[in-house]
Amino acid sequence: MNQHYLDKCLLLFLLSLQMVWGSDHVMFLNPPAEPVPGYSLKVLYSCSKPAVVLVECLVSYDTGVSSTVFQRHWSCEPGPDRIRTLLLSLPDWLVYQPDWVVPDTQWVLSGMLRASVSEQGSEDSYRSGQATAVVSLQPTSPLSRPMKQHQLCPGWATQMLWLTRRTTTSQCPVEQETVHLLSSMYASTGENFGITKTLNAYSNEVLEYLRLQDIYFPWCVFSIWVFLTQSCQENLCAVFHHIDYQNNYATPNLFLKRSVITCSAGQLHVQMHGETGRSSAFLCPFQVPLAQWCHINMELRGRMVDVTMVCIDGQQRLVHTAEHMFRDPIHLDDTEGYFVVSGGQFMRGIEGYYGPLVYYRNRIPDVRPSEIIVPDPIRILNLTGWLQSCQEFQLELHVKLTGYLLRAREKQESENCMDAYHEWTLKCHLAVTPHCEPWEAPNAPQRRYAVHLAKILATKHGGRKVDLASVGRALYSLSLRKLRQESTGSTGVVNKIMALLLQAGCLGNNRALHLSSVLYSSGVGVERQPNKAWLLSLLSAQKDWRLALLRLGHLHQLGEHGIPPDSDLAYAYYSNIAKQTSSDHHNPSPQQMFVESIYLNNEEVLRFQTNENHDIFHWLKLQARNGAADAEQAVARMLFWGQQGVSPDIQTAVRHYERGAVRLGDPVSMYDYAIVLMQGQGVKKDIPRAVTFLKKAVEQGFTPAINALGWYYERFEKDYQRAVQLWEQADKQGSSDAAMNLGVMYSQGLYPGKAADKFMAYTYYLKSAQRGNIDGSIQLADVWTTGIPGRVKRRPADAVLWVKWAAERNGHLGMVLRKALDSYLKGDSLMALLYYMMAAESGFAAAQFNVAYLCEQNPP
Repeated sequence: MNQHYLDKCLLLFLLSLQMVWGSDHVMFLNPPAEPVPGYSLKVLYSCSKPAVVLVECLVSYDTGVSSTVFQRHWSCEPGPDRIRTLLLSLPDWLVYQPDWVVPDTQWVLSGMLRASVSEQGSEDSYRSGQATAVVSLQPTSPLSRPMKQHQLCPGWATQMLWLTRRTTTSQCPVEQETVHLLSSMYASTGENFGITKTLNAYSNEVLEYLRLQDIYFPWCVFSIWVFLTQSCQENLCAVFHHIDYQNNYATPNLFLKRSVITCSAGQLHVQMHGETGRSSAFLCPFQVPLAQWCHINMELRGRMVDVTMVCIDGQQRLVHTAEHMFRDPIHLDDTEGYFVVSGGQFMRGIEGYYGPLVYYRNRIPDVRPSEIIVPDPIRILNLTGWLQSCQEFQLELHVKLTGYLLRAREKQESENCMDAYHEWTLKCHLAVTPHCEPWEAPNAPQRRYAVHLAKILATKHGGRKVDLASVGRALYSLSLRKLRQESTGSTGVVNKIMALLLQAGCLGNNRALHLSSVLYSSGVGVERQPNKAWLLSLLSAQKDWRLALLRLGHLHQLGEHGIPPDSDLAYAYYSNIAKQTSSDHHNPSPQQMFVESIYLNNEEVLRFQTNENHDIFHWLKLQARNGAADAEQAVARMLFWGQQGVSPDIQTAVRHYERGAVRLGDPVSMYDYAIVLMQGQGVKKDIPRAVTFLKKAVEQGFTPAINALGWYYERFEKDYQRAVQLWEQADKQGSSDAAMNLGVMYSQGLYPGKAADKFMAYTYYLKSAQRGNIDGSIQLADVWTTGIPGRVKRRPADAVLWVKWAAERNGHLGMVLRKALDSYLKGDSLMALLYYMMAAESGFAAAQFNVAYLCEQNPP
């Protein structure tokens, strides 16, 4: 029985099923189950009038897109059924394994063969055909297909490259399906600082297609760990929010609403942006507790939002839930704009700490509250354990301090007005049996210094108000005194004073916390404990201590001591201290010194270090009295900023500015004197006199004075036209301040005759930063953190470098460096080492060199 006979029998059978001779009909007689190369396909067809038969093969990809990979058509004349054999020539990439010739293509999900009989014979024939047929094709995976035997041999290099790729296990590209917006811990100060994050579109076309489909029907989860130390002091405080490119709140936004309950931080305010362009919100009925780690799970299911909060109180887990159905569809495009953890440009953040924050972009994990696992950073650092032990210590010391204050007050009152009983007991020499009060019970040995200092302070102040912070400062001073008394320079004394430092830190002394962190991080005199060092830095950074912020920024920038690198987290810390640096420069104080990069092996620079009693400083003062303008400038600068070892003395510095301006007519002194007159620093504020000196300095072409005069017209006269003219003139002469001011004018839309232009502002910020301006570098970094859509790409790594540069100009860092250098010049190698270590742990290069130099000069 041959194939021809079988086809004939099949044809007769099909003909017997037809009701009308010559009706429209088409059928695949031997369709393949899967795409195969060179397949002979037989098609049975007939038509009742002249028509066209069309045969197509279509495939659909994992992106949801379909395409035609094979197509044949021929004419059909009325008559009996006919059979036509076609060579089904499919593309090589669909039937063969990829190799040096056959390309690797998108993943094919399904395929089908279809045929139609119609009058048009076009691609729409299948929809309008008088007769149709369709069969499915199930594509095989690329690596399960046969290899093609090519007629040409590949070159040696091509063959080696292909063999290498062939033996390599194929891996899918890493996609941001589960995004760790925060992997470690973050200390939030409750200010306008936070972690900025942006997301990219998926590179996988299927995932990106699904993401775009779900923009108006989000199906995702935001998982956040928070530990609140203070209740929200504003109407709303930011926990987590999303800002679009028009600076509007997008989806989602999680805020903390101020609460009237004392033991609560507030209520959760959940806000979403709808498809209609309007935002809606709801308030969770439960309160967020203080001093507990809480896991907040915010699930978005289309228009439904579920919030679950699990708070850990010792061994207990307290669960709170809330749900809300929004009226309008929720709009969530996570690639537009940026996400902010804690505070940002438009709202202050919470006061406390963040644990890991995870965003599940396209799925909702099924995790019950009882199954929630405390993340490793929270468990390892044990913040709650530290705070509980500190609370116990504070309570014990508070009881004793209250008792000592009461006794001191009673003693003072009895001395001022001695009653008859006391007089009688003294005359009769009656013995008074002493007895101890309950609060005077013996204390733990390691706490005896704290209790003794509390007693001394209470007695010294005669029973007046003395708080625990005063005891903390006394403990820190005692620690430093014991370190200075170590004449041999040995680090063994460090271990003896660690308890004092930790107790001072418990009582709120940030200097003690920072020094303890540095010692545990470096292992000088104590066992090295990186995790404890990290915890102590977090504690002082949360209280806005500048050097702790600088240290954490450095750690997260480089990822040292087991802390994961995170440039966005580093930026959050650096930007905080950078903006404080700008404020500190405008408000100098005796606690600040000019930051100087002095290397201990540079003998020439060390020779020029001086102080108020040094010969160099006296010689400069003599030169200034003799009319040397340069000497007058140098003496005033040293005194105002605390340079070259001279202690800050703003009032004396102002007198030198005045003498140089009035007697010498020096443009530099006139400018400096005008600035302090304008700001009232060390002298009574006098704007008219300041303007007079500025104009005189401008007449001599002094560029900073031109910029300052423009600032006067902008700030006091509101003459923006005159201000920008002066700033443009100063900018052409290289003024960094003028470039910064012009950037602000463009940013805020105050430049006369011109609309607000963020890009023009950016160009001036860049120019200002490159000229060494602190404010310009901060503004430039802000732009690079979020970018300008279509104009400036996001550059988080570069943004970190600029705010770090600004942060390292902080006067409080300069004070630590000066104390280190003074200790070195006095021969106190141990204190020099400790002070330099404080700056070195913050990433300051000169301090890191000096620590190594001291260790080399004084080996253990």
